[in-house]
Amino acid sequence: MSRLGIGLAILLISIGAAASQKPGNSSPAAYRAVIDQYCVNCHNADDKIAGLSLDTLDISNVGANSGTWEKVLLKVRTGMMPPQSAPHPTQAMRDGMVSWLATALDRAASARPNPGRPLLRRLNRTEYANAVRDLLALGIDTSGVLPPDDSGYGFDNNADVLGVSPVLLERYLASAGKISALAVGDPDIGPAGQTFRIRQDASQDRHIEGLPLGTIGGRLAETTLPLDGEYLIQVKYFRTNLGAMRGLEYPHQVEITVDGERVHLGSFGGDADFKAALENITLAADSAEERSEARVFLRAGPHAIGVAFLDEPGENTLRLQPFIRSSNDTLDPTGHAHIDRFTVTGPFHPTGPGNTPSRRQIFLCHPAASATRQEEEICAKKIINNLVHRGYRGMDSKEDSGRLLEFYQKGREGGSFESGIEMALQRLLASPKFVFRAEHDPANAAPGTVNRVSDIEMASRLSFFL
Repeated sequence: MSRLGIGLAILLISIGAAASQKPGNSSPAAYRAVIDQYCVNCHNADDKIAGLSLDTLDISNVGANSGTWEKVLLKVRTGMMPPQSAPHPTQAMRDGMVSWLATALDRAASARPNPGRPLLRRLNRTEYANAVRDLLALGIDTSGVLPPDDSGYGFDNNADVLGVSPVLLERYLASAGKISALAVGDPDIGPAGQTFRIRQDASQDRHIEGLPLGTIGGRLAETTLPLDGEYLIQVKYFRTNLGAMRGLEYPHQVEITVDGERVHLGSFGGDADFKAALENITLAADSAEERSEARVFLRAGPHAIGVAFLDEPGENTLRLQPFIRSSNDTLDPTGHAHIDRFTVTGPFHPTGPGNTPSRRQIFLCHPAASATRQEEEICAKKIINNLVHRGYRGMDSKEDSGRLLEFYQKGREGGSFESGIEMALQRLLASPKFVFRAEHDPANAAPGTVNRVSDIEMASRLSFFL
């Protein structure tokens, strides 16, 4: 017989044996006598050894003290009680009591289930990013704005350990400001840089998935640009511990792409650069990096920016097999060039917020330039009601929309219609109803009763789980 057949046979035998075991036919009074004979001598109201008193408990109603009886069942089943120095019941008596007590506890739990109470849950970094993406059609990297989450039992979504500190509250407020400005397209956003690094031990002599065919090394980075304007893409190469750049003895071409389209092709290396490196290693590396940067006009919104080398077959004429990792030696100035990082800086000379997925998600309407404040507020209410209902996961109220409308009005007083919407959105992203998930008892629920989770709360659970 195969191992699978043997395993199935053992499983069926086990199931049959378990099904054939019936609860003991003795009455609770009989097991009360067993407890009085073998347990109460130590576990009584006077001695109360280990803080346990069994002489006053009603064994005919184990559900009233299920926690205590669970402990008794565990100790008796494993043979830990009675202790070795005390008299013991027969094995048949022990088995009968274990079977009867387990059945009584199961019946009590079925009659009055107690699933416990769900805790107030804070969104961890991943859940926060997913919630922002679903609300605003905006992908964000939370690792740069929120601290790492604590974990319990190997999980970083354990409500018991997802605490809140003053520093974390400040980070949530700061991230809400950055996200709202990026989603709306705040015209006051100044030039800023995003740096994308490549691991030093990553081999850069083979193709990277997602980059154009015919390229090797480099990296593809997903980013969202806030405004239409000019952006500077700068490539920095790996240098040795002495500051020498690798790969200058052979000619190389580095390609910069945006959404799969080439925007720059830079060249470096060869005889001239190699001779220059012998005279001044720092100036030679700086010159190669200057030829590997591009200033291009890009539209606001999500983009995939890639930097990679063009593959040049036949460059290596050595007959020895190359190392699997092309960065095996950090002191060797020869060998293949390595991209250390690249930076996207901008916008310069911005021309507007563009037509991004985030703006299409937010602005269900937009008042005309000649609209009155009252007409603007009608549109603002429509936008805010939609954001509140989706951002608070259907747990919103009229007071929530009214509170955000006040923030819109404050933002509108000092700026434009869009700056008012931006301030309302910032308030929403920092709201406890967005950052936390809470499940409420029904309004007419009696204290201590068990209630069903509502449909929308169950949908929220599944949504975050998936």
